[in-house]
Amino acid sequence: MALPTKRRNPFIAAWRRWIAFLFICGLAFWLWVLRPFPGEMDENQKASLKPLPALGAVLDGTTVSGLSSGAYMAGQFQLAHADIVTGAAIIAGGPFACAESAFSGIVPDAGLEVLSASRAASGCMLDTLALYGVPDANKLANRARELSEAGRIGDISDVVTDRLYIFSGLNDQVVMPRIVGKTVEFYRNLGVPEANIAAVMDLPAGHAIITLDKGGGCSVNAAPYIVDCDYDQVGAVFTHLLQPVVQPTGPAQGRFIEFDQHAFANELRGHGLSTSAMVYVPPVCEDGGCRVHVAFHGCRQNRNAVAAAFVRDAGYARWADANKIIVLFPEVSESALNNPLGCWDWWGYTGRDYLTREGDQITAIRRMLDRLATPSVGA
Repeated sequence: MALPTKRRNPFIAAWRRWIAFLFICGLAFWLWVLRPFPGEMDENQKASLKPLPALGAVLDGTTVSGLSSGAYMAGQFQLAHADIVTGAAIIAGGPFACAESAFSGIVPDAGLEVLSASRAASGCMLDTLALYGVPDANKLANRARELSEAGRIGDISDVVTDRLYIFSGLNDQVVMPRIVGKTVEFYRNLGVPEANIAAVMDLPAGHAIITLDKGGGCSVNAAPYIVDCDYDQVGAVFTHLLQPVVQPTGPAQGRFIEFDQHAFANELRGHGLSTSAMVYVPPVCEDGGCRVHVAFHGCRQNRNAVAAAFVRDAGYARWADANKIIVLFPEVSESALNNPLGCWDWWGYTGRDYLTREGDQITAIRRMLDRLATPSVGA
């Protein structure tokens, strides 16, 4: 006589499969979170890093540029240290404080970061969420004035004398040209004269820094975010910002130095900076007296993501040699929890002060500039 088979409860079986699935997903997530990102240095590599050199640089007349998140950071640093910055190039970036949530004064940090990130993606990049629409340039200019009056950023009277280069490619699918157009309006509303603003919006470029002969096809929106449009964008930036400018006559002759970046952020919590960064020093700048240009990479454009493409192929070095400019290339790293694409902080992942002189990233970069301005040994 055959024994009766025990019938399985299909609900319990499905429940067990669901629990197992959740467990595997949770385990995979935490393994991903805790994994080291490619390019992280071990202790021996960190110990071998050189310090950022003291070069007796002149900080009055500092200029900045950046792509995408780097464009936002360029604008933030410009306003935070308006006393030394005299020009900024905003390449595929929106206006200052674009992502700041209206609830920034009342929502706890974690919730505020989520709200600001949502606004950043949908109201300051793709313009897809009707709730946000395009940025209100007048309100953002008033916000800058409020922060200035509170002593948290520089004096607006220093900003209105600056020279601005603002760019958006016709084929940019990451930060919409309408958003970048609001950057132009923002500076106009601050009082920057029309003659000081070079707005270039008519080239068929993708989301990238554009060059004469480096990178992918002109309309590409992909890493390394450097494209060939037969246009020397860095040259156009320097030509407009420096006034007067010297044309380069040959290849770069200076040295690229990888330095210990964490030395400038030891006590800063959650700064997000990479262990190391790069600086380019023209031969003429070894003995002091040169100005500084700060070049901010975009998301997915640090050296972990694109090797040295941004540092070497964008075209800064030749123009730096000809015009006695030290080029500082600060760098942020990826974080699985709050910055998986390696973006500069323009929505608050490092804290509420990210727009101001008290922001961790802005603080660390100013310290790097102060180090470059320190007289060199023997000078």
